[in-house]
Amino acid sequence: MLLLCRASATLPRLRPAWGAALKWPLPACYSTAAGGLPLERIRNIGISAHIDSGKTTLTERILFYTGRIEEMHEVRGKDGVGAVMDSMELERQRGITIQSAATYTMWKDHNINIIDTPGHVDFTVEVERALRVLDGAVLVLCSVGGVQSQTLTVNRQIRRYNVPCLAFINKLDRLGANPYRVLNQMRSKLHRHAAFIQLPIGLEGETRGLVDLVEQKAVYFEGDFGTQLRMDEIPKEMRVESEERRLELIEHLSNVDDTIGEMFLEEKTPTIAELHAGIRRACLARTFTPVLVGTALKNKGVQPLLNCVLRYLPNPAEVENYALLQDATGNEERVLMHSARDRSHPFVGLAFKLEAGKYGQLTYVRVYQGGLRRGEVIYNTRTKKKVKVPRLVQLHSNNMEDVPEVFAGDICALFGIDCASGDTFTTEPKLAISMESMFVADPVISMAIKPKHGKDLDSFSKAVNRFTREDPTYRIHWDSDNKETIASGMGELHLEIYAQRMQREYNCEVEMGKPKVSFRETLTAPVEFDYKHKKQSGGAGQYGHVIGVLEPLPSEENTQLEFSDETMGTSVPKPFIPAIEKGFRDMCNKGMLTGHKVAGVRFRIQDGSSHMVDSNEISFILAAQGAMKQAYEDGVWTILEPIMSVEITAPEEFQGAVTSHMNKRHGIITGTDANQGWFTIYAQVPLNNMFGYSTELRSSTQGKGEFAMEYACYAPARSEVVDDLIAQYEALTQPAVAAKKKGRR
Repeated sequence: MLLLCRASATLPRLRPAWGAALKWPLPACYSTAAGGLPLERIRNIGISAHIDSGKTTLTERILFYTGRIEEMHEVRGKDGVGAVMDSMELERQRGITIQSAATYTMWKDHNINIIDTPGHVDFTVEVERALRVLDGAVLVLCSVGGVQSQTLTVNRQIRRYNVPCLAFINKLDRLGANPYRVLNQMRSKLHRHAAFIQLPIGLEGETRGLVDLVEQKAVYFEGDFGTQLRMDEIPKEMRVESEERRLELIEHLSNVDDTIGEMFLEEKTPTIAELHAGIRRACLARTFTPVLVGTALKNKGVQPLLNCVLRYLPNPAEVENYALLQDATGNEERVLMHSARDRSHPFVGLAFKLEAGKYGQLTYVRVYQGGLRRGEVIYNTRTKKKVKVPRLVQLHSNNMEDVPEVFAGDICALFGIDCASGDTFTTEPKLAISMESMFVADPVISMAIKPKHGKDLDSFSKAVNRFTREDPTYRIHWDSDNKETIASGMGELHLEIYAQRMQREYNCEVEMGKPKVSFRETLTAPVEFDYKHKKQSGGAGQYGHVIGVLEPLPSEENTQLEFSDETMGTSVPKPFIPAIEKGFRDMCNKGMLTGHKVAGVRFRIQDGSSHMVDSNEISFILAAQGAMKQAYEDGVWTILEPIMSVEITAPEEFQGAVTSHMNKRHGIITGTDANQGWFTIYAQVPLNNMFGYSTELRSSTQGKGEFAMEYACYAPARSEVVDDLIAQYEALTQPAVAAKKKGRR
């Protein structure tokens, strides 16, 4: 329990449970980076959720209650300060998190490294790289909104990296709060074995505290900032419900934990210690999700959440992390990293995030094995380059604190290291090892971008170089056909934020063109090819002959490309097979129908012929390209377009208007939900039809509606869309042909 003491008349200072008030930075005995703490006392956690579920507010409370900061500020505060973790000016102005921010703090003699992540799907790579390096997660859900579209995405990411997690149902003070409905959604939509380990005492404006179902106590948060915890008996009116929910908790645990299961069958009631141990085992096995409740804004439920982080989430020693080790023959094998906090094994660290600051590039590194001192030489296993570590820091949002040494389980940052996101570092030069990297989604939206003034080209180039290195989902390329620079990203907000950052941070105003969607060209039926490339011009000539079939892949694989070598004998020498594949893949970078990439096809080379003298690599590259052109002439092709899963929430009186919008935009409504005067529509809509929808939704719902969308799949486009794309491409590449067709119409 925490006690409140006053360091001054206005600022609350906290005295931790172990004695003296914390002084930051911590002395070496408490520092995670000094090897002073054993692994059991370290937690690496991420806080993830849908937009506006209260992640940053929760992180702010955690830092306050642990004594890391002296004052709490709001995400949309009127004092002009803003939350500590939203250090970027744009974040404070918009009230959203754009970049994940790292910090560390102490709670009950444990070090907790925290990464606060964005909620918008546009910045999903920030969540990906955070979950890749963390050992546990807190999934925050709004007690009114419940499981929303980005919650589903975050849940998939948590499962992808096998991260144990707790669920925290936030915003109990909001009108319409219903944590029981949220729990049912977790079970039905997220497919999680979940049960309450806490119950709220009152909801909305009546929120007074919570019931701890494991300890069977009521917890109240008193004092000006909820810093004083008072334990009491469970209120009489809640005793029956508490008993029922505790039995429900034991029943859910018995389904996933053998020890609790045996006790359940024998009709024995687990003790408090046995229940804690069972929840921890099931949580670490990722078969059960404990559900906590609270309201971060009103300072209720945060300290019990911290206790559960220590009690149920794993320390670095309890998580198995593997790397790929390449032996002398070039074969790769998975090797287990040693988590001991000493230098008995070579240092291995993963660079999971890059950030350019006023002192140069800052590289965020998670240490998986061994230790690293300031001034040591490390090796990049990808580039084989060595570099000296001039400075080693731990991060508290945008503030840096120098540390002399880091060990396995730590998250730190290095200065002056030239690398890419996902690179592996080690202190052993001959160790050909690499950590498994994170998943990076393909961009779904593109826009033309250029500096407003010609004099800003140099600043524009610097900004592009920095942002594309920091964010793998933000990509810039030059379109030689349209003679324009194209920016690609995860959504309109994503591209807009980077345009604003160019203006703010590099004084480079940019103009953005109409968004361009990443269409794909694909085949509808198999087509055979038999193409011979033959060129004689005196001396050595060129000869390449390929025979085979180009066929469509199944619809669930329509974003992939496959190459299949089915040749027999030596009709096509095996050394030329990679050249044929290269020619095929080069042609797929730009289709001949609309200029978009080719996807969803398999190139099967079955036969061919070669010439003893004239056949070479370039001959078979050109033969494969010729075969693709032949397939375009003989085959039936169509266009695929990205389909988005859209979730729209608005008051019930606007349901007709919103449904009409979806129909007008050729959306397919897949489900609806209603809750206390609000409705939610789930639909699948072509991305090409979603531009400008945010303005339309706001104007038609009096500013009350909101929507979120994420990529779902690629599907065949409507015939009028295909015709328009072909006409536009012909107008660019064959103006005379396009004009002739227009004249006929």
